[in-house]
Amino acid sequence: MQDNLFLHPDRLSISEFAAQCEQPLTLSDYPLAAEAQKKVLIYRGQTLLDGAQTDKAAVFGELHRALSSGPGVLVIKNAYPDPAVIVRHNRVFEAIFQAEAANGGGGDHFAAAGSNGRIWNSLQKAAEQDADAFIDYYANPTLALVSEAWLGPWYQMTAQVNVVRPGGKAQQPHRDYHLGFQENRDVQRFPLPLQQLSQYLTLQGAVAHSPMPLESGPTQLLPFSQRYAGGYLAWRQPAFIDYFQRHAIQLPLEQGDALFFNPALFHAAGDNLTANHVRIANLLQISSAFGKPMETVNRLRLLQAIYPALRRRHQQGTLGEAGLAALVAAAADGYSFPTNLDSDPPIGGLAPQTQQQLLRQALQEDWDTPQFTQRLARQQQLRSA
Repeated sequence: MQDNLFLHPDRLSISEFAAQCEQPLTLSDYPLAAEAQKKVLIYRGQTLLDGAQTDKAAVFGELHRALSSGPGVLVIKNAYPDPAVIVRHNRVFEAIFQAEAANGGGGDHFAAAGSNGRIWNSLQKAAEQDADAFIDYYANPTLALVSEAWLGPWYQMTAQVNVVRPGGKAQQPHRDYHLGFQENRDVQRFPLPLQQLSQYLTLQGAVAHSPMPLESGPTQLLPFSQRYAGGYLAWRQPAFIDYFQRHAIQLPLEQGDALFFNPALFHAAGDNLTANHVRIANLLQISSAFGKPMETVNRLRLLQAIYPALRRRHQQGTLGEAGLAALVAAAADGYSFPTNLDSDPPIGGLAPQTQQQLLRQALQEDWDTPQFTQRLARQQQLRSA
């Protein structure tokens, strides 16, 4: 399978996947870890900070190996040693929830609003709500240590709050952003090395803002599953879902603990089986500095400039499909993200409409220039924070 540059879903192998997931974890390979539970490495926040004072490269190397070639997941106990920082931030979250309640609140990618509570872009909203609480929360050297170990310097932080109420249902097992949010037909278009590369562009984290006993449904995890090369095509397949449901593990967390994992790790939030316990997590999605083009292009102005001529030539049929596809790729943004998920939510999938899709729609439906200009500006407005 590794020799195939473009992988087809029919060539996925559940036996190869199982072989990756069922390999043992050797704790001695990770000398900074306090212990391992169910093949998840458990670290102490202060141990990592102390280690970084004497040999930061060794700490970076161990954490990176743990997330890459190791189990792909680790827990840091007492990542937030001062409980007052978490409590104050919870008050910030509650104020934001109340402010957004009039609009119905937000659902997440896998559950409707009401079942789960979601604050999109909690990073910016928390800063605007209480600057001092924001500073105390994100001035966390443990968080910075893990982020730089995986992504290097200049990373960018984003965050979303997820609240799972009693009776909240488990998510479908999945991989995460980037390719985890795309349909298989789109994933297949990326060469396998690019699929594997994508996991190194983000780091997934979750800070426990409430105690998370097992019955409250902490994240289900499948250690070593990030090592299966075809995983971005596999996670929707029934055989892989069944394997996950039979082999995934969960660990209880205490308030102030942090869970970090490779975005390619198969995972899913669990069922909240309690009668009265609300599970609260601040989900951190931290991105590499390299996910950017070299130049800033005002694609709104570019598309407004070419649309009348492009519409005329499309009507005449002079470009052909290959020419049109090349032109659309060069002129318009083909990616759904970053966006404002409050105002630009996914429709019919996990990703909102792209600029390229809007341009295609305009040409197919033969919009005139004022209609296209209006819809294009509206799309950009919805995507802005």
